Amino acid sequence: MSKTKALARVALILVSFCALRAAADVIVTTNGSKIVGKITSISAGTVVISTDYAGDIKVKQALVASIETDRPVAVRLENGNRVIGTVTTAETGQMKIEGSNSQTVTPMKEIVEIWTAGEEDPQIVALRRKWSFLAGVDVNGESGTQHQMGTAFNFRATLKGPVDDLQFYTAYNRQVSNDVKSADQFKAGVDYADNFSDATSWYVRDEAGYDRVMQITFDDVAAAGFGYDFIKTDSETLTGRIGLSYRDYQYRPTSGTPALNAIGGDLEVEYKKKFGKAELSDHLTFLPDFQASSNYIITHDFHFTIPITASLWKLAIGVTNDYDSKPVSGVSKIETLYYTRLELAWGKAHD
Repeated sequence: MSKTKALARVALILVSFCALRAAADVIVTTNGSKIVGKITSISAGTVVISTDYAGDIKVKQALVASIETDRPVAVRLENGNRVIGTVTTAETGQMKIEGSNSQTVTPMKEIVEIWTAGEEDPQIVALRRKWSFLAGVDVNGESGTQHQMGTAFNFRATLKGPVDDLQFYTAYNRQVSNDVKSADQFKAGVDYADNFSDATSWYVRDEAGYDRVMQITFDDVAAAGFGYDFIKTDSETLTGRIGLSYRDYQYRPTSGTPALNAIGGDLEVEYKKKFGKAELSDHLTFLPDFQASSNYIITHDFHFTIPITASLWKLAIGVTNDYDSKPVSGVSKIETLYYTRLELAWGKAHD
């Protein structure tokens, strides 16, 4: 073998060795399988390793016998201690975390969380409130025997934390059929809920607006009470609310309907279910008047949302029903709107 060929072979071996070292984190499972890549995190009992050949691979931590990293990582242990160092396997089979000035040996099961050294602690990030936003628009029309034109807009900003949820929202709906307005409604509101236990919360909300078809020049509903999560998982929630409400309705003078100022109840049920990236949502609200039991309002919104793109655009298909037991003269008690809405969602909660 010539000297040139020998040097070339040595160089090739060194390049291959360096390439292996660039992605030398190793997971060994309890059945002896090895996964080589870059361990990006250990959290909530799941180990995530990024590979060139299969992307991110998630492995249950209970099925991991050992891990090794070729770089320092931040490690949180079960006792709350946090150490930074390179993780290897000790002779005892336990995990050895070796820093510049310290060494810690611990069973694999006592490692609660791992993240890249120098990055922010995920525990602190998880406690931080995050903004998310949703804007939607739908336009529909019909010509021929019937002439119809409808437009609707909605916007919602949500500040969500681990135990509380603050929402600001607004919506406008206008429908014209055969040159006659069948809907002309605007609303804006705020809703805040705080979980003081795993399943129990308190809430306050206020919603104001107008409805020109119902001849309401101004309406305001303020409510407060308690909520309970009957179902609360990452993919499914069922929440009930019960509280008190105050309704202030001002009607057009020509309607002949006196202003309404009433204290009543506030009963709400909301159900959400995720199917992958798609989501079903069903929200029902009942506002009875304590002074006149025959006077009440029921609102209902049911829709199914499917993603159009990987992150931002969605399509919502649904129906809303608004029932007023005592509307102004000449107006139907119930209003039903079927809609197909294009939505744009962005913000940290949608990442």
